[in-house]
Parts: sequence; structure tokens; C-alpha cells
Amino acid sequence: MSDYGHELWFGSFITPTARPPQAPVELALTSERAGLDLVSFQDHPYQSAFQDTWTLMSYVAARTERIRISGNVLNLPLRPPAVLARAAASLDRLTGGRVELGIGAGAFWDGIVAMGGRRLEPAQAVRAVEEAVDVIRGLWATDETGPLRVTGEFYAVTGAKRGPAPAHRIPIRIGAYKPRMLRLTGRIADGWLPSLGFLPEGPASLRAMNEQIDEAASAAGREPAAVSRLLNLSGRFTSGSGGGLLQGDPGDWAEQLADIALQYGTSGFILASDEPADLNLFGHEVAPRARELVQSERGA
Repeated sequence: MSDYGHELWFGSFITPTARPPQAPVELALTSERAGLDLVSFQDHPYQSAFQDTWTLMSYVAARTERIRISGNVLNLPLRPPAVLARAAASLDRLTGGRVELGIGAGAFWDGIVAMGGRRLEPAQAVRAVEEAVDVIRGLWATDETGPLRVTGEFYAVTGAKRGPAPAHRIPIRIGAYKPRMLRLTGRIADGWLPSLGFLPEGPASLRAMNEQIDEAASAAGREPAAVSRLLNLSGRFTSGSGGGLLQGDPGDWAEQLADIALQYGTSGFILASDEPADLNLFGHEVAPRARELVQSERGA
């Protein structure tokens, strides 16, 4: 078992479709009304069918009151970290501390290059993420004296003034699957954000991947529990039970997610769906039942 003892929370993962432009906004409002804790959006700036994710996040922030907001994950090769740091801190201050940061090294390199980005090899992409986190956290660190200087292979900041500081400590979560990026997550990240559909053995893959994060965290002098474990997921709600993983009624979903939380330490579950009915079931029925099951098991 790898239960890190974190409280469970639940979110939505919404497509930032450009047509109609208000569709993802309405789904964000549905997410908030359903009691979900976070609304997140994928980020593919080279996809012309999508709205710009950061612009959409800002608009959604102004339309909502309580729900936290995040990219899932932001495309780092096309979002310079110094600018991203100021954007995130600014939106966090404007929302009273509702911004979270999910970042990715980049995956669809042809699209990235077409938009003016630089193609990176896997090892380079890992180093670029590490440099980016140094830049972002450095610009937020207004309690440190002097301007920020980061001399990196991919990102260089030569005397930038620090600030503004965000309203709260914005967690930085990394989308990671391969060993080098998992080890980086353990060394420096606040959270790990994979997608269930990309795990070769389903939830069972989480065990070995968690071990790599934990080992890297310990080697860096960190507690493994300092890295929260999230999971993007999808499935189908049905009227009957027993249909397999995330293929059943809300009670089935709750039991399965509670089991994943207790076995693999996942504390944030984010549903990828553009269906209001799914978001309502996830928030109103799955989330509270899963929390009850985990609390009961921990209490026992």
C-alpha cells in the first residue's frame, strides 16, 4: 500500500473547444455547481480547433467564485516560464488564490515546431522542465534579495526583478511517465499528474511509477508524501454495476477510486468529460462516497 494520507479532491478536465466559445465556460460553471474542487483544461496551442488555454482560464476565473483552475498540462515549450510565472501569480492574486499549475515537457513536437517552438530530445525536455521550474519559483520568491539569475541551457533569466508573489503557494505539478521525468518529479515537483489512459497496465502501473518518484524524493531529502499524486481519468456511467473499471454506476466508481487512493496514494481524481451529466454525477455522487470510503478505511 502507498497511501500518503492526503485528503481526496475531485476535478474536471474540459476540452477548450473554440466552437461554440462559451461551451467550456458553461462546463466550468457546471463543475463548480457540482461541488468539484478544480476545473482544468488541456493545452495544445497548435490546435486551431481550441481556444488559447490561458485566456480561457482567465475568463473562467472571472465567471466562477470558488473552484480552483489549472492547465492540464500547460505546454511549456510554447509558454516561456518567466512570462508564465507572472501570468500565474497575477491570476492567483486576482482570484484570491485559486490558481494551480500543471506543466508538461511537450509531446506533439511537429505542432510545437510549426508554432515556432524548438524540437527537443527526451533528455533535453527533462532538463528544460527543471530549468523552467527554477525560473518560475525564482520569480515568485519575493522574499529573496536581488534580481533573479538563472543560466540554463534552455531558459536564461539575467537579472529579472522578482514578483509579483502569488496569493498562495501555487503547486507545480508535472505530467510524467518515463523514468527521467518521474525522477525529476520526485526531486522538485509538488505533484504528479498522469492520465489513466496512458498507463500501460492501468492503475497497477502506478505502483512502480510511484516508487521511482518516492526514491528520487528521498534521495533529494524530501518526504515522498510531499509529492501529491493526481490522476486524469475517463469512463462511462451506467445504470447497472459490474461493468469493469469506471464502467458502472456512481457507487462502483466511488469504490474503485477509493481503492486506487488507498492502494496507490492517488488523492486528486480529475474526470475528462464534456458531458454536464457526467460532471454532476462525479461531483454530487462519486466524490462524497469515495471520501467516506477512504475515511472509513483509514479510521479502521
